[in-house]
Amino acid sequence: KQPANVAEILKIQSGDVVLGDKDAPITIIEYGDYQCPWCGKIFEETEKPLREEYIKTGKVKMVYRDFPIDSIHPFARVAAEAANCSKDQGKFWLYHDGLFEKQKDIPTLDFVNLADELGLDAAVFRQCFESGKYKDKIQKDLDAGIAIGVNGTPAVFINNQQAGGFLTYPQLKAAIDAASK
Repeated sequence: KQPANVAEILKIQSGDVVLGDKDAPITIIEYGDYQCPWCGKIFEETEKPLREEYIKTGKVKMVYRDFPIDSIHPFARVAAEAANCSKDQGKFWLYHDGLFEKQKDIPTLDFVNLADELGLDAAVFRQCFESGKYKDKIQKDLDAGIAIGVNGTPAVFINNQQAGGFLTYPQLKAAIDAASK
């Protein structure tokens, strides 16, 4: 059972970057970890068709929140910091996708170089990344996730209801369709 404050915690926050129409009737929030193999799998197999069928058509908006599991993914938190720094240049989703596309390389990845490859201003990115600007935000996401019962990644919520962990596209589609009734 989810705690009473789940709706409050799952409200879109000022630090969240929304993919899709901010007024879309369905909200998906994913708590994820950039080194989590299941998060990589949901990105590849579920999120790509979701973007085509639901996000681009204005039916769904999506938010990604950080839930680095340090004990098994020692580079997930630093990857999350890098992704958050890309927000400052309006390129969060581009960088998020780049991290998942290079997921196996994360332990040795040059995050500033990735920013440069993706067309971000590398000097601005480096300054943010080296400053630790988003450390507290990432911890806040993690703490909020724990408070609503997240204990692994991915954890997917649809309109304030936990839909599950890893979901295949047909499973996610069924959950979205049920939520839109």
